[in-house]
Amino acid sequence: MSFRLGVDVGGTFTDLLLINDDTGATYTAKVPSTPSDSSVGVLNGIEKICRTSGIDPKQIRSVMHGTTVATNAILTQKGANVGLVTTQGYKQVLHIARSFVPGGLGGWVIFNKQPLLAPLEHTVEAVERLSASGEVVTQLDEADIRAKLEQLRDAGIEALTVSLINAYASGVHEERIAEIAEEVMPGIPVSLSSRVVPEMQEYERTETTVVNSFVRPEVSSYLDHLEAEIQARLADDVQLSILRSDGGLATCDSASYTPVNLLLSGPAGGVAGAIWFCSRGGFDKVLTFDVGGTSTDVALIEDNHARLRRETRVGDVAVRAPSVDVRTVGAGGGSIAFVPELTKALRVGPDSAGAEPGPAAYNKGGDQPTVTDANVVLGYLPANQKLGGDMEIRKDLAEAAVQKVADAMGVPLKEAAEGIVRIANEHMFGALRLISVEQGYDPREFALCGFGGAGPLHANALGILMDAWPVIVPPSPGVLCAYGDATTRVKDEASRSLIKGFSQLDKDGVVGILEGLTRQVTESLEKQDIPAEQQTITWQADLRYQGQALLLTQDVSPDDLREQGLGLVQSVFDAEHEQLFSFSLDEEHELVNLRAIARAPRPNITEREWAAEATDLAAAITGESPIYFNGADHNATLYDRERLCPGHVVPGPAIVTEMDSTTVVFPGYRAEVDKVGNLLIEPVGRQGKE
Repeated sequence: MSFRLGVDVGGTFTDLLLINDDTGATYTAKVPSTPSDSSVGVLNGIEKICRTSGIDPKQIRSVMHGTTVATNAILTQKGANVGLVTTQGYKQVLHIARSFVPGGLGGWVIFNKQPLLAPLEHTVEAVERLSASGEVVTQLDEADIRAKLEQLRDAGIEALTVSLINAYASGVHEERIAEIAEEVMPGIPVSLSSRVVPEMQEYERTETTVVNSFVRPEVSSYLDHLEAEIQARLADDVQLSILRSDGGLATCDSASYTPVNLLLSGPAGGVAGAIWFCSRGGFDKVLTFDVGGTSTDVALIEDNHARLRRETRVGDVAVRAPSVDVRTVGAGGGSIAFVPELTKALRVGPDSAGAEPGPAAYNKGGDQPTVTDANVVLGYLPANQKLGGDMEIRKDLAEAAVQKVADAMGVPLKEAAEGIVRIANEHMFGALRLISVEQGYDPREFALCGFGGAGPLHANALGILMDAWPVIVPPSPGVLCAYGDATTRVKDEASRSLIKGFSQLDKDGVVGILEGLTRQVTESLEKQDIPAEQQTITWQADLRYQGQALLLTQDVSPDDLREQGLGLVQSVFDAEHEQLFSFSLDEEHELVNLRAIARAPRPNITEREWAAEATDLAAAITGESPIYFNGADHNATLYDRERLCPGHVVPGPAIVTEMDSTTVVFPGYRAEVDKVGNLLIEPVGRQGKE
């Protein structure tokens, strides 16, 4: 008997989910995160889940981990001291950037540029030059660069970036500089732009590679320590894999070498988990929202695939790395509500109580009113429920905190609490519109999937705002990110810039380049013991109209491209351009980048078997609790989700409780349990309507 473990580290809690590969049985655990050292929370969680489930740690064969270590290094600016090698004449590449100043016409007056991750005093220029086609124009001056690397070594750099002009076309000079660096500064990690992101646009390529260097020592140290601890506590041959920002898995070695691909590792896990459950329930078009303690992450799923973007932004840093297209707002369970003295208008977030001290109801020293406290006051989070199975909720402390807002506004306590929750819902609603309406999608054509520790509390309300039904609450929604970590698959990709108009291209030439990239990614996965015949290959092309600055990425099947030629890519591009911007042009199309992606098979996990017939719904009832909804008091029935089976229909008002989350069903709505255990919330009388 073997098990796989998914671990997701959030700002407030670390979530764990253990899956029996043979039976599909699952076990969950939730422990407080440890921001100072994430591995402590991870190891505490592993100890807890093995203890509560009675599983021998030696039976766990694989651990899949979504981590925020790289993200935190960027947000806190606590990364490595980075040195940068550029081509002579391009020393200011990071400083000049794209000359973009956020804000209005006068934005430059108040704009404070963040310190460079590779400061000018640690930037040196190499005497060399390559042409745009990769031919050597000026040979590398090895003696000169050796002396400059010695200067960087003496300056105490902890990581080195090499990003030369036109290195996307040929990495010959970057590779040689790396060899010299190994002699001059052994032990210092070197990141080459021709390996990290071999694509055109020198600023984006340099910024991405510098970010990779900035977080690399921190991530490598964390993963080395965690892998050693896991192997000591679990089986010696346990495999630790890390979730990438695009929802794929990477080995520890790969993640340590290119940690820039991990910046949005956490949110990607939740989307992967949503795809797993929604697809099995028959839903292939879904809007997801993950409400945690600090923020809400939303994403769009179409045809059982998450929408991706080629640029990842964290804080003030934007890098050329693939990620699930997640939009984030500062509205979560720990978001603090306050009433400014000047305006007397209630505001919620973006400041959060975080894991320490947390909401007042957690009784850990927090006294500021939060969204969680408001949910407790409204009765949506019953005071007799224990968060994570062992954290008690103090309703009296929540009421005392929210009373501050009520007093400041001169309104009753419950009215203030409902106002806090409604404003938080509006923040989440705005993010969902960004991911759907503003990208040409009608949200009424999508189902809505709510998860995270606080997502199911807000699911019914967001369904009303979006008019997107049903609202899906998957099993174990509070640890769905960990479920996604455990059920996703290994992935790798390779790319190459081309930059040619379609009139200059022929199908055979493009296919030849893509086949070469395919061999590269296939070999990468073969090194991870995934045979070529088990891999799934997808090709991508980045297109634009000639003269445009923006790029749109198109997926294309290798077989379809071979059969239908470049006209297929062109027509797909025109259709997406029309959807996003309401027009397309009869202009020359330009192919900018080509990409090959290899994916391993999905893990073979046995589906959970349910009883042939549903038990009596009354057996799931655990009591009643008062709630406040739309300005009126109601009596809600409490249900234990563990006792609900497919076919059960829970009428509102109701509260469905489980170890890791709580689902609220409002009056006039119902929640039906589908064949895979999802709760489907809909207005009463809507069933069967399209």
